[in-house]
Amino acid sequence: MATQWCPYIGKNSWPELLGTNGDYAASVIKGENSSLQVNVILVGTPVNPDLRCDRVRVWVDESRLVVKNPTAG
Repeated sequence: MATQWCPYIGKNSWPELLGTNGDYAASVIKGENSSLQVNVILVGTPVNPDLRCDRVRVWVDESRLVVKNPTAG
């Protein structure tokens, strides 16, 4: 489902990947939409707060488990 900020990307959220391995989550997202840039990032890592409809950040803990809902933007 698209949002008002990213209307043309199709699916933009993957709550079903919470608690899974971050690399697995990234591969699922990339498999569903190969035009997205998917980054696996450790929680607490500073990132640029810019909005990019072609980017999904997969936030993981020290065990590489997804701890935030991966969302485009």
